[in-house]
Amino acid sequence: TALLISLGVYGAFLLGGTSIMLALFAVALAGTGLLTTVGVIVAMDTFGPVSDNAQGIAEMSGDVTGAGAQVLTDLDAVGNTTKAITKGIAIATAVLAAAALFGSYRDAIATAVEEVGAGAGELGLSLDISQPNNLVGLILGAAVVFLFSGLAINAVSRSAGSVVYEVRRQFRERPGIMDYSEKPEYGRVVDICTRDALRELATPGLLAVLAPIAVGFTLGVGALGSYLAGAIATGTLMAVFLANSGGAWDNAKKLVEDGHHGGKGSEAHAATVIGDTVGDPFKDTAGPAINPLLKVMNLVALLIAPAIVQFSYGADANPWVRALVAVVAIGIVVVAVYVSKRRGIAVGDDDASGDGGPSVPAPDPAAAP
Repeated sequence: TALLISLGVYGAFLLGGTSIMLALFAVALAGTGLLTTVGVIVAMDTFGPVSDNAQGIAEMSGDVTGAGAQVLTDLDAVGNTTKAITKGIAIATAVLAAAALFGSYRDAIATAVEEVGAGAGELGLSLDISQPNNLVGLILGAAVVFLFSGLAINAVSRSAGSVVYEVRRQFRERPGIMDYSEKPEYGRVVDICTRDALRELATPGLLAVLAPIAVGFTLGVGALGSYLAGAIATGTLMAVFLANSGGAWDNAKKLVEDGHHGGKGSEAHAATVIGDTVGDPFKDTAGPAINPLLKVMNLVALLIAPAIVQFSYGADANPWVRALVAVVAIGIVVVAVYVSKRRGIAVGDDDASGDGGPSVPAPDPAAAP
């Protein structure tokens, strides 16, 4: 998948011939052309959740058995495959857009350098990949994708733990739920999911916006360009890996539940349940979130490029302002990541978690429905 995306970007670039502007325009048109399939993409992506919910409702009700249940299981597996395919197309559109924005970033730097009166030699030297600060920017751009993915996956774990804790509380305080004499408090669970989704959005969002600012004002425009290149390269591979591996783990569990490798209750089933638990945030959270990450970082870099050049070259060069902006951006990112890491995962009442909440070991995966 990553190879096809790379060939698509380079093929569109070659259509521009010797003109860089035409080449970047061709890349942008390729991304626009890929978006013309949005109707098919949305339809295929919607098929997955619909078939998944249908299979889940049938399994919980217990009224669908035999051939009907098998059809729903097969449709659920096909839905996971279609979701993985559509995620690949979404990744391709994000990479094409990021490549076009990357070219716009280069033009924005050149225009800003001319306005401050700096020479072309200074610009060429600042964009030289052999410069140590540019290599550091490249490494940071590659690393931020992994940090962003880890934050997203941990956010899902914390939110799921909160839901498990609430469900256990309701079963303990409302024993009539099991014999249908009492109704669960559905609103509490929905409120937890909504609140945690909004709260956990803060740290990845700050990272996407402030990381380019920190790199640009600390290391310069060349390092920021290298940062974007590293993020695009690593983000493409990471998004493809997360989408495909998550779908594969989900389908592996369905294969075992279909009677293969020992069926339900076997050690293979316990292993695939764990794999499915890890695969869901891979394919549904971290993987798709990398696409807007790449776009946001490129847009932020495009917006701040003139300011970085202004405070780095010419008569208005001011290293103190650069240092102040960099320190503030780095400080906010570090604090946000630290606070996010301190939050524990509460799933029970026996042990204390990292944030003072209760926590107990999760139930045996082999006993999961």
